[in-house]
Amino acid sequence: MEKFAFIIHPIEMNDIYRKYKYLKLLPDRMIESITTMLKPSIVSKITNVKGAGSQAEGYFIGLPLTSKSIMELPEEKVINKIIEAGKLAEKYGAKIIGLGAFTSVVGDAGITVANNLKIAVTTGNTYTVAAAYDATKEALNLLGKKIEDSHVAILGATGSIGKVCAELACREASRVTLIAREPNKLQELKESLNNRFLQKTIEVSISVEEGIKDADAVITVTSSINDIVEPEFIKTGAVICDVARPRDVSKEVQQKRKDVLVIEGGVIQVPEGTSFNFNFGFPPELSYACMAETMILALEGMYENYSIGRVIDIHKVDEIRRLANKHGFKLAGLRSFERVINAEYVGSVMDAIEKRLHVSQN
Repeated sequence: MEKFAFIIHPIEMNDIYRKYKYLKLLPDRMIESITTMLKPSIVSKITNVKGAGSQAEGYFIGLPLTSKSIMELPEEKVINKIIEAGKLAEKYGAKIIGLGAFTSVVGDAGITVANNLKIAVTTGNTYTVAAAYDATKEALNLLGKKIEDSHVAILGATGSIGKVCAELACREASRVTLIAREPNKLQELKESLNNRFLQKTIEVSISVEEGIKDADAVITVTSSINDIVEPEFIKTGAVICDVARPRDVSKEVQQKRKDVLVIEGGVIQVPEGTSFNFNFGFPPELSYACMAETMILALEGMYENYSIGRVIDIHKVDEIRRLANKHGFKLAGLRSFERVINAEYVGSVMDAIEKRLHVSQN
């Protein structure tokens, strides 16, 4: 039996209140202070994970820190907490541990954690990239568009996920815009991509609004703790793939822009019968791609540091896709703000696009 573990943590205070309702009586700051003193613990056992000729089980390990705490506390303290969670995984027999949500971006993105553990470490970012990009292509197809004819913007382009998303887009899209806060890093990335994709139109922007205003598709992968994609920024008929947690896309987009298709990147259908024994907000047998990557590597017996550091190898993206298919993992359709995107939903978006275009022409 192959064994793995995956670290989860509360994204925001509401995730804590959902389980401990009585804590709402206390100030948020007090709750965050209390949680920093708690130790990582086993949240649930993941059972019946069956792949191609192999079987695995694992554990969700809870790290009692919110996203805000992880970003604001001293880096060394947070990393030590993550290592502590890894030691707990070792104790329970796991041979690989996945770093979920903000634990994957703190510090050197898993390298220090891996150096202090006897088991393999992955952030899950490689499969997250593959799933997000494939979901974006599928969403474009639903709106009658092709990636080859589309302008694709990558928000958070200089990050580890953003860079490889940009590379994937340059393989196929007609035009690519790279968006990030640091001009020097953006220019370096643009020059690197221009050297490999000579026929592509590649642009850069430090403004979210300017960068995405003409884009047919936006893949947003920042580590911001605040909304950064607002309703007025988006082109009619655009696809927005929001990979970030917390979300980069404002909930006002859902309310005000019925003419755009916002999807959640990285939602994966795991093999039938898999039981997480914990409610992390998804229906049964669905998971984030980062979780799925850890499971796939365990089923394959690939106990190696797979996705750590700030660089993701595009060849590994192709490899994890192949391994996912082998073990029965696949894109789970599309979801938008926790709602399944079905034919009726797509029809409503198409109607809204038509109405908005009609209004703008008159």
